Amino acid sequence: MSKIIYVDMDDVLCQFSARSQAIKSKYPEVPYPQSHYGFFSGLEPMPGALEAMEKLNSLEGFEIYILTAPSIWNPLCYTEKRVWVEKHLGMRMVNKLIISPNKGLNKGDYLIDDHLEGRGQERFEGKLLHFGSNVFPDWKSVISYFQAKYVLAGA
Repeated sequence: MSKIIYVDMDDVLCQFSARSQAIKSKYPEVPYPQSHYGFFSGLEPMPGALEAMEKLNSLEGFEIYILTAPSIWNPLCYTEKRVWVEKHLGMRMVNKLIISPNKGLNKGDYLIDDHLEGRGQERFEGKLLHFGSNVFPDWKSVISYFQAKYVLAGA
């Protein structure tokens, strides 16, 4: 049976905070830049994210999904997140895109997320890899974890 890995989008696959802060600096009167058309679809990938997704998808015995929470106040984000995935990761990953306000509802083995709680992460039954933490500061550390645990261990 395949192991399931869920990967968050904002500040894990794409640079949400950097773009939000840049817009707020330039336009301080805009309290929620993500509520404007083009915000999500125009996000830049996080360093190493696209290559990491290729590596994760190449691991035998794993199914990789994108699990992202929506901005419920911005209906555009649902479409724009899907557009971003197609643009940067292709239709294969569009078919594996899950948009849910509660990540704890999904069953799986791993969740790679920059938050420990707030969108159901605290109820996720698998292992939460805290992206951006001291243990998993970047994609290189995440890939090293899986390679050491599964590829090099022969699992």
